[in-house]
Amino acid sequence: MAPAPDRFTRFVAIDWSGAKGSRHKGIAVAGCDAGTAAPELVTPPGGVWSRTAVLDWILARRDTPTLIGFDFSFSAPFVARGAHLPGETDTRDARALWAYVDRHCDDADLGASSFLQARRGRHFYLGAADGTKRDFLHWRVCEQADGTTKPSTVYDAIGAAQVAKASFAGMRLLHHLGGRIPVWPFDPPPDAGALIVEIYTAIAARATGVPRGRSKLRDAAALDAALAALGSAPHAPLATYSDHATDALMSAAWLRKYADRPHLWHPAALSAAVAATEGWTFGVT
Repeated sequence: MAPAPDRFTRFVAIDWSGAKGSRHKGIAVAGCDAGTAAPELVTPPGGVWSRTAVLDWILARRDTPTLIGFDFSFSAPFVARGAHLPGETDTRDARALWAYVDRHCDDADLGASSFLQARRGRHFYLGAADGTKRDFLHWRVCEQADGTTKPSTVYDAIGAAQVAKASFAGMRLLHHLGGRIPVWPFDPPPDAGALIVEIYTAIAARATGVPRGRSKLRDAAALDAALAALGSAPHAPLATYSDHATDALMSAAWLRKYADRPHLWHPAALSAAVAATEGWTFGVT
C-alpha cells in the first residue's frame, strides 16, 4: 500500500560513504519540509559526518513523519543465483544478510572494507588480480528493471562508480537500526513516524532533465535549475559545491516531489520474494 499523499512532512536525502575511517567528507545530509522551500544541508556534529552520527541523527527523528532516502544498495542480488554470496551464505532474506555482514566486520564506524577485502576474487572484484571483471557482474531485479540509468553491481568494488563499499557499510547501519525505523520494501509503510527508502541520485538527476553522463551538479546555477525542475525555490549559497552536497540537496527535493506517486510504491516486478531478499530502489518502475 502506498502512503497517503500527505503522509510525510519532512524529506531527507543522505549521500553515503563506505570509506575507511571514522569521519567522512563524502557523507552529506539534506532535508526539506513539505512545500516549495529549498532543501538545506544539515550541519554534522563536529563539522564532518561519521556513519554512527548519521545513525544517531535518524534515530532521534524516528517518531517524526519523515521520508529518509539513503544512496546505497540495501541488499545484494539473490533471485538470479539463490544466494547473496553463493557458496558462503545461507541468508534467506536481506535482514539476515545485514546481520551476517555486521557479524563479520570489525571496521571502525560501521565500515565494511575488510569484509570485501577478505572476499576479493571470490565474490568481489577489486582489480585485475581477481580475474575477469564480467564474472562478477550480477544485478538485483530492480537494477535490471532500471531503464533510465546504469546501476553498478555491489560485487564491483573498484572505480569511481562502484557502490560496493558504501552498500555493505550501509547494511551494517540498517542492521544497527534494530527495527526502530521501518525500511521499505522490507517493511510496509507505517501510518506514522519515519520511513527509510533506498534512492539512487542518478534517478533524481534524470527527473530534472540532466542528461545521462552529466548527472553531477557542480555550481549554483546547475543546482538551482535542477531544484526548479523539482518545484523547489532556489537554494541558499553553499561554501563548496561538492557532488555529495548537491546530490543530497537535489535528492531531497526529488523525494518531496515524487513521494506521493502511487506507482513508485508498487513496481511491477516487486514481488514478495524480491522485496524480502533484495529490496528495491525507490523511483524504479
